[in-house]
Amino acid sequence: MTKNYKKGLDQKLIKQISNNKNEPKEILDFRLTAYQKFLQLKNPNYGPKLDLDFADIIFYADPINQQSDDWENVDPKVKETFANIGVIEAEKHHLAGLATQYESEVVYHNMESELKEKGVIFTDMATAILKHYHLFSQYFGTLVKNDDNKYAALNSAIFSGGTFIYVPPNVVLKKPLHSYFRINADKMGQFERTLIIVDQNAELSYIEGCTAPTYSNNALHAAVVEIFVLENAKCRYTALQNWSHNVYNLVTKRAICEKNAKMEWIDGNIGAKVNMKYPAVILKGDNAIGKMISVSLANEKQIQDTGSKMIHLGKNTRSKIISKSISQNGGEAVYRGLVSHGKNAINAQSQIECDTLILDSKSKSTTIPFNIIKNGTSQIEHEAKVSTLSEEILYYIMSRGLDKVAASELVIGGFIDAFKKELPMEYAIEFNQLLKHEMEGAVG
Repeated sequence: MTKNYKKGLDQKLIKQISNNKNEPKEILDFRLTAYQKFLQLKNPNYGPKLDLDFADIIFYADPINQQSDDWENVDPKVKETFANIGVIEAEKHHLAGLATQYESEVVYHNMESELKEKGVIFTDMATAILKHYHLFSQYFGTLVKNDDNKYAALNSAIFSGGTFIYVPPNVVLKKPLHSYFRINADKMGQFERTLIIVDQNAELSYIEGCTAPTYSNNALHAAVVEIFVLENAKCRYTALQNWSHNVYNLVTKRAICEKNAKMEWIDGNIGAKVNMKYPAVILKGDNAIGKMISVSLANEKQIQDTGSKMIHLGKNTRSKIISKSISQNGGEAVYRGLVSHGKNAINAQSQIECDTLILDSKSKSTTIPFNIIKNGTSQIEHEAKVSTLSEEILYYIMSRGLDKVAASELVIGGFIDAFKKELPMEYAIEFNQLLKHEMEGAVG
């Protein structure tokens, strides 16, 4: 499917990729410095064991063809892959723009002409570096530095593809932009980088989808996302992850909000062998708002180690975290979160809700919250609840005419209702189908 797979990582490969993309020296230096940090940094001292052989991972795959804004020009096998998972139809009906990445590079990119006329930029990172470097360089690598953690350093060294979005002041997007990332090869690594800037009084809704076929060998997805929400702006980032059970998903996602800004993470996690993801919001400006609503399903031999970070710096800032996790067939679900109210975060308020539904005696759930207050006026409310799918509840519902499977689906659907309400109708239906497929055999 691709011209050349490049297994293993060294300076030669990094220089080759940077040279092929015609990047300025500053970006190459950023990459090489990050590579040295990656070699020095250790795996996280918390969470699941990361059993990765970096010498056996493909860090870059040459593109099949040049990026296109016309599906007819995309390689037929690649186009068939995206058609089978519904991406092409989604663009036709309810998206303002769509980008698709296959392995290491973006293969298709398009956006409504009306948004282009308003000055909206929606492109891949390579194009952003070449055509919008002055804007790009003001933000890139400032929120997630190239030594932030081992896998952010790895991404900073080898990043390819990904998304760059800039929404000018006072521009409100009525429909979402969407990027879709596909790992298709065995032992493949994918390292896209996303940089989003929502300027003053602007609004953006962005949706990210991820899939991969199942292989016996491990694959690696190590993305970095940086989001800047300027004064009075709003950003919603929805991620629907459906990785196969051989993927290590190790990502760093971080946003910063200026005065009166609002950032929302809507995060659905199905699949992956190990998922370590803790989207963060830094509430820098006064009256800034951060929100995180997530659902994760831990199945057999899966660890969903997820959560959120809300860092309150400004006055009268507010945050809300709703975490819903389901574990079955021996899967392990972990909530790992941080809420911090700094000394100047006067009158800051936070609400945290961590709910887990355990479907059998083999499965596990753990809640590990860190709540920090450094002033005398802040408030943090934390609630955690663990439930089981009891026979009494199922019997009651079945007495109304449903069989056991339908009754179980009704309970689970109600459990994640707060998450589904945040999705556009088309995506709520898709997520229901993904969840139902993943849970087949858990009840019955």
